[in-house]
Amino acid sequence: MLDLVHLVLFTFLAVVAVAIIRLKDLFAAVMLMGIFSLLSASLFTVMDAVDVAFTEAAVGAGISTILMLATLALTDSEEHPEHNKFQAMPLIAVVLTGVTLVFATFDMPRYGDPDAPIHQYVAPYYIEHTEEEIGVPNMVTAILASYRGYDTWGETTVIFTACVGVMLLLGGHAIVDRFRRRKPPGREGEP
Repeated sequence: MLDLVHLVLFTFLAVVAVAIIRLKDLFAAVMLMGIFSLLSASLFTVMDAVDVAFTEAAVGAGISTILMLATLALTDSEEHPEHNKFQAMPLIAVVLTGVTLVFATFDMPRYGDPDAPIHQYVAPYYIEHTEEEIGVPNMVTAILASYRGYDTWGETTVIFTACVGVMLLLGGHAIVDRFRRRKPPGREGEP
């Protein structure tokens, strides 16, 4: 039954991705990207990665959608493609990246494999020592807040920095726009 849920979610992801690629209306594409992020969060939840699902829902479906809608408010909502003689180059780059990523997965253990290295070395240590070392009864919270504290802090810092950068860009654009609209001061008696 779980494999059927995975298959359905992956099918929806593929359909939404193709729809995003084919759309010319940028507003509809942004809305579909939000749906894509929610589907990804659902898939992460089904795969028992709830912390990643929360991040995907908050950043992917929430903040990213808001920032893209704010950008669309400053631009045109219809795509105007440029005719470029190097149209095949992005496709080649995406295909090469995809092939490299798929090739890299061949060395990974299968999903849920009990003989995976994480289940042999790291997980038993966390299970045995978390309560006495950290003192937090919830093991996931203890791992994210203590053992992986610097990693979590780094991820939060990156997201915060990206948010501040985008807000400065959007705010900077509004300041420049206001400055352009202001008429230069003239002398009295000049037309």
